[in-house]
Amino acid sequence: MTADAISVTNLTKTFGGQRSLFGGRSHEVKAVKDVTLALKQGETLAIVGESGSGKSTLARMVVGLETPTSGEMQIAGKDAAVLNAEGPRAFGQMIQYVFQDPVSSLNPRKTIGSILETPLRLLKGYDRAKRKARMKELMDAVHMPADSLERYPHEFSGGQSQRIAIARALAAEPQIMVLDEPVSALDVSVQAQVLLLLEDLRKEFDLSYLFISHDLAVVESISDRVAVMFFGEVVEVGSSEQLFRSPQHEYTERLISSAPRLETGAN
Repeated sequence: MTADAISVTNLTKTFGGQRSLFGGRSHEVKAVKDVTLALKQGETLAIVGESGSGKSTLARMVVGLETPTSGEMQIAGKDAAVLNAEGPRAFGQMIQYVFQDPVSSLNPRKTIGSILETPLRLLKGYDRAKRKARMKELMDAVHMPADSLERYPHEFSGGQSQRIAIARALAAEPQIMVLDEPVSALDVSVQAQVLLLLEDLRKEFDLSYLFISHDLAVVESISDRVAVMFFGEVVEVGSSEQLFRSPQHEYTERLISSAPRLETGAN
């Protein structure tokens, strides 16, 4: 049986509770509480919830930016702690993270070519000729002109910058991508274009997506399954179709009733 792309069991992240200089302890907050979830190979699992629900903390734990307080986590059937111990190269070739703000995630002092070249050199070990060819392939994959490689991040719009950030993640040839609010900073028409691009890339490169969002309209357009988080807990999990047709939790009902619809027909 094929292992899940991501599997977490009773994952918890607690902040605070540290002893202060005056002898007391700071207030303890459980940002994520005993979450058990699985991302299947080749699917898009959306994690949705309002700000403060714990969804981004969960995403950061999955990619190793936060350390769980307790619980277990596997990436493609391998213990995440073991994968981390193998170093950033092993982890980076397995899973990549796409940030919410595409502009600030790109180094303004480097050309796009230099930004894309780094993972190709450090994670893939490609020589100069292969790096050059691969960078052109990546630009083509995200529908950006090849001459973008000679330009700097400030020369691009938000939508173009997010396409470049996606290309950087693809450079590592990962099996899994964690997308943390990847379209929330974009105009609605541009959101639709990026979502369509992500779906095409998922099929082309056989990727698995963990898609973090507060926006159920976006989630409905891209996800296979949805997990709803509320105050650090997963309160409902189901197929996208089932959840939007017949939500079981009152919090999910409230989110759906207040969500606008997103048109995804833009090209």
